[in-house]
Amino acid sequence: MLACLAAAGVLAGCSSADPGTPAGAASGAPAGALPSAHIHGVGIDPGDGTLLLATHDGLFQVEEDGKSTRVGPVIDLMGFAVAGPGKYLASGHPGSGVDLPEPAGLIETTDGGRTWRPVSRQGESDFHALTVSQAGVLAYDGALWRSTSGEEWAEVAIPFEPAALAASPDGQQALATTQQGLLRSSDAGSSWSEVDGAPLLQVVDWAPDGATVAGVDPAGQVWMSADSGMNWQEGPQLDSAPQAVDVSVTDAGTRVVVVTTDALLESMDSGGSFDVLLEN
Repeated sequence: MLACLAAAGVLAGCSSADPGTPAGAASGAPAGALPSAHIHGVGIDPGDGTLLLATHDGLFQVEEDGKSTRVGPVIDLMGFAVAGPGKYLASGHPGSGVDLPEPAGLIETTDGGRTWRPVSRQGESDFHALTVSQAGVLAYDGALWRSTSGEEWAEVAIPFEPAALAASPDGQQALATTQQGLLRSSDAGSSWSEVDGAPLLQVVDWAPDGATVAGVDPAGQVWMSADSGMNWQEGPQLDSAPQAVDVSVTDAGTRVVVVTTDALLESMDSGGSFDVLLEN
């Protein structure tokens, strides 16, 4: 989702050739193979359509030939969100030799993941759920935080612990997946209510059109909403637990990308059918 965030902090002293890369942290994966067993986020760069995987071993780009290559340093990217062309937000834990605090707090890249800079809450927050919009950032580290700039934060209440957060493009609406059910906010995260009749989702994402939402439940069942998460239609069964989902709009239609414990899958028909791109 697009956001208006000011660049902050000092450029992190790390690169794709970082000498502190931990042993065993592969810089790429063979064609057709997922780069890591632990994938925490998936996104599409709106500038060039690059498919991105935020993993335990850093950020990977998926190439057209099915190979995936790590971009930038080894950071365990627990939270990840695309904020614009080449501009991503994340949180997590730096790898050995990477010049970032532990935990990393909110970090930002403006060069497609090659370098990352600290923005705020360094040494304080490991955001496992993170979403960005034109209104700013919502993030969860054991408490729910809201920021219009990514620098100054205010804690806001939420009834249950969210596994995933998604915000509408303007940021006024938000969804949170929880073990107790789907929560929805209509005031930028200030207050939350349960969505009656919604499926019990594990991951969720909001399309740039402002109305389309995609989610996947813990069993791998895909669900789609055309009215901002109020009502849901059942889609295909992916047969393995989800790790992340992204929904975007292309000239060809609505694109849904899902990472499960077994595969990276893609739908170009609004979640009606899926093709396998990469597998474990």
